[in-house]
Order: sequence, then C-alpha cells, then structure tokens
Amino acid sequence: MKSIAFYGSSLLSSYWNGAATYYRGLLRALAARGYEITFYEPDVYDRQKHRDIDPPDWCRVVVYDGTVPALKAAAAEARHADIVVKASGVGFEDDLLLAEVFAAARPGALRIFWDVDAPATLAELRAAPDHPLRRMLPDLDMVLTYGGGDPVVSAYRGLGARACVPIYNALDPSTHHPVPPEPRFAADLGFLGNRLPDREARVAEFFIGPALRLPDQRFILGGSGWHDYPLPANLRSLGHVPTADHNAFNTTPRAVLNIARDSMAEVGFSPATRVFEATGAGACLITDYWQGIEQFFKPDEEILVARDGQDVAEHLAALRPGEAREIGARALGRVLREHTYDHRAADACALFRTHALGAGIPS
Repeated sequence: MKSIAFYGSSLLSSYWNGAATYYRGLLRALAARGYEITFYEPDVYDRQKHRDIDPPDWCRVVVYDGTVPALKAAAAEARHADIVVKASGVGFEDDLLLAEVFAAARPGALRIFWDVDAPATLAELRAAPDHPLRRMLPDLDMVLTYGGGDPVVSAYRGLGARACVPIYNALDPSTHHPVPPEPRFAADLGFLGNRLPDREARVAEFFIGPALRLPDQRFILGGSGWHDYPLPANLRSLGHVPTADHNAFNTTPRAVLNIARDSMAEVGFSPATRVFEATGAGACLITDYWQGIEQFFKPDEEILVARDGQDVAEHLAALRPGEAREIGARALGRVLREHTYDHRAADACALFRTHALGAGIPS
C-alpha cells in the first residue's frame, strides 16, 4: 500500500489553518518512507492568496474550486489510491466531501477519517445522532487523531469507530529549528495563535493578564483576528505571521507561550503543533497546564507550566536569559530524540500495515 489520497483544509497555506504544519510534517515524513501522496484542498477563505509554501516535490497538491462540481471531481480521484483519508475541518461542504470521497474509494482501499480537532468533532457528533460521520464510523477502517489520548479514543469507540489511534503533533526539524534572533520579534514573552472563540478567554487570562501585571516587560502577539482587541501598551500585535517567520518568532523572545483552546485543555493529551515548533527552535516554552504534559516534556526542566496568568507572570519575572536558554536547549534535545514527524510516521506506517494485513490486503 503506497498511494495516499488526502483530503484536508490546506497544505500550502497556514492562513486560518492551524493544521497546515501538522499536515506538512507528517506527510513529508510519510513520503520519505515511500508513499506517493496527493493532497486535495479547496480554494476557500483566501488561503491561496496567503500561501506559505509552494507545492512541494514530495507531494502532489490539487487545489479545487470551492464549488460542488469541483468537489465531486476531486473526490472521484480517490478511486486511484490505496489509502483514502478525509480530514476534519476541510472548510467547504465537509459532509458532502465525506460521502463523496469514501463512496469513490475502491474496494480494498484503507478508509481513514483523520481528526485534527477531535474535541470539536466529538461535541458535534454527540449533538447530532444522525450526523453523516457518526453513521459512517462503523464502516471506516479507523479514525486517527492528532491528540486526545484515552478520552478521545474511548469516545470514538463508543460512537462506533472500529479503531481510534492518536498520531500526535511533532517537529519537522527541516522546517522548525534554531535561527539567529531578529530585532522585529524582540520581546520578553511571545504568543502565536489566531483569535478563536474557545481560545479568547484563555488568552486574556494567560497572556494579556500577565502583560498588565508586568508593564515594564515587552509582549508580542502573532496571529489573525486580534486587530480590534483592546491591548495594553506593552503588548504589540503583529497580525498573521507566516510560517517562514515562525523560527525567528520562537527563537527571539526570552520565552514563548502556548495556550490550549478550551476544548483541548479539557480533554488533555493534546499538545499543540506550536509546542513542538517552539521547542524545536530552542525556545523556552511556558505552557498552560493540560493533562499528559509529562508524557512529552519534564516540567521545570524542559518546559515551564502555568496554571493561570499569575503563574505566567511569576515565571517571567523570575526567568533569567541564561536559564531560559538552558531550558530551551533541554527541550530541543528531548523533541529531537522522541517527538519528530519521522517518529509519528513510523507509528502511522505500522497502523497502515496492520490494518491492511487484517483485511487481507497485501501491504
């Protein structure tokens, strides 16, 4: 089984698309293991006007118009693949795409739903007993998620999924790595994240609150949607930060902050892509608490953990530049040893082989 048809939000653009770097890192690592991959993405939300990368040489990218006929034409190409993947949150007619893609898959192909926002998807499924995905789950070979741990696995199994396995976010060392600092990102604390309804209150608590408590320290905020949010004078908003600038954004400030969305913090075991991107750049990372942190990093040695905004302010007030560099170096070593996308691709390949053989399909 060597060909994958992957239907997702966007590989080429991270604009209003936090899953982009997850797709890039994981699919690039799978391509290095011999898989021929075609990624199908709709031309919606102005993503194609804000591309971060050109089409890569390790993946064929098909951009289709945001129309039903174009969607159906793209979905029909699933018949050529050994592995057919529909991701969550594509952003245009997701239910129709789900039906069309798996109807087109040839007999014997592995059929996978890949959930890049499991808490949100599960909430939607629980609220709609007749949801198309909920009806289809028993017929799919497996559900893969980019986080969630046992709570998400149990929830999907309870809804009828044959199998559910997390393939966690990770680091692609070829794209996220230490770089020289850049003056435009100089700050004591940086946070990178789009403004979303289930993140806004936590940003106010964990980032804006500490900025108010520490008026002599400098804060920078990257991400879309914050242009009309009231911010203190020592907090500078940058707007959308392209992925090409993420290394400098993570490397330059004394520390960077990770803030989980409400749903992710509640479920736990869901380290955001930014956790690995920041530590992969050697940043000293302060993160809000989520269940399962210890599975990935050692608190106080490789990462700093904050239960609230007061903790963030106290960490930052006490953190000296030399200590920040040491924490960042230890985190970088850990992520390179255990949490790269090559590690995740190995896990995915093992699942593909196991499910193919279980169905009597040559791998």
